[in-house]
Amino acid sequence: MEYKIHGYEPACFFRFFEEICAIPHGSCNEAAVADYLVYFARARGLAVWRDEMQNVFIRKAGTPGREHEAPILIQGHTDMVCEKNADVVHDFARDPLKLALTDDGKVYAEGTTLGADNAVAVVAMMALLDGALDSHPPLECLFTSQEEIGMHGAAAFDCSLITARRMLNLDSESDDSAVVGCAGGLRSDMTIPVTRTPFGGEALSIEVKGLIGGHSGENIHLDRGNANKIMGRMLSALLLGEHDLHLCSMEGGSKDNAIPRECRALVSVSSADAAMKKLNALAEEIRGELVADDSAFSVVLASAAAPAVMLDAESTRRVIVTVEVAGVGVLAMNQTLNVVEFSRNLAVIRTADTAVRITFSSRSPKNSQLDASALELDTLAAFVGGTVNHHSRYPGWDYTEVSPLRDAYVSAYKALWGEEPIVKIIHAGLECGLLKSKIPDMDIIAIGVNLENIHSPQEKMELASCEKLWKIIAKMLSKS
Repeated sequence: MEYKIHGYEPACFFRFFEEICAIPHGSCNEAAVADYLVYFARARGLAVWRDEMQNVFIRKAGTPGREHEAPILIQGHTDMVCEKNADVVHDFARDPLKLALTDDGKVYAEGTTLGADNAVAVVAMMALLDGALDSHPPLECLFTSQEEIGMHGAAAFDCSLITARRMLNLDSESDDSAVVGCAGGLRSDMTIPVTRTPFGGEALSIEVKGLIGGHSGENIHLDRGNANKIMGRMLSALLLGEHDLHLCSMEGGSKDNAIPRECRALVSVSSADAAMKKLNALAEEIRGELVADDSAFSVVLASAAAPAVMLDAESTRRVIVTVEVAGVGVLAMNQTLNVVEFSRNLAVIRTADTAVRITFSSRSPKNSQLDASALELDTLAAFVGGTVNHHSRYPGWDYTEVSPLRDAYVSAYKALWGEEPIVKIIHAGLECGLLKSKIPDMDIIAIGVNLENIHSPQEKMELASCEKLWKIIAKMLSKS
């Protein structure tokens, strides 16, 4: 293949990155990248295991003189969030990503997510296994699957294969910090039964678009607009006005861990012109409330062809009330650490013939807050005659006072750059918490490279930051 990225070291890191980007690897579609990793390992004579979940585990002996040192586990996930702009034609199951470079040294994918979360970890491990370091202890590299949809790969992996008791996770998004704790999470799927009736009135199409979105944990504190919530607000304004509103369909968001950027609704109103006048005025009010990141926000209104049926008045009310009143965004802050502690994302809305389904994602390091979120959603569902299925729960990762690996990172960072790195807890789910629950005496930190707007088509990766990550890994694994 023809490579686009040149002039950065180690060269194999960036070559492997482009090769990974050419292989479709969305969640539940990791078989091809697992094939690639198994072939890679066998071609180098490395011990490799692969399970039914497409997790891949590879061992490499320490370099001469270091064969008997304590091993270190390096870990990251192979799947990516598959998001694209509405006007982009791209099949994530078949098409390679179309990489492009910016003038300021960043790489992105044209119109889609880049998947540097977590291809960075994959290619860093590959570079280590390929022999890019002259000196290192025994390596155990774990490539997990389905992280983005609930960490199912890590949950299923047979951790008895792991002998290391220190772990370097490479799923962070900044090159000047180490993550030493993270939130746990819970997915909740709410189903609201609906009844349909023959269509009447005038059909109106409403589209909320242009929001930047982003990661529903790492970016939740930035107050970016949630397209589903904005649509709920607009439909509530019509419901409570003189518009005889009936919902026909509503579709918003695509991933439970991404802040929804777009939402579309088809409704029946008594007068499309009057409804558009109301919504245009409300859209301007909302525009004035949004942060600068959402400057491209727009609401597109248009008369539409009438469908055969619409939701009856009671079904319409129950769906819109649910979307409008469900609490989302930052729900509680940790006042001691000044970080987000508890949040919820109203992520996905889908309309079927007999039900509307809404997916929520809740995050907190405290089990009590995840329990509270589940109870609140159960209560709301009962109020509107719906049900909720809670699933894909995973544990948080608590800060540990004593961590030799954290100390080694801080020492290496200071030696390389003459300054203290940031040591932090994040409001996102990492596999660290799940693996820590399986191996309680594992010493863990997470590091990474500078990424922008992950889980959105605006995702970018800073190339020089990858060189910085490599230098810190090399320093930490060196004998000195």
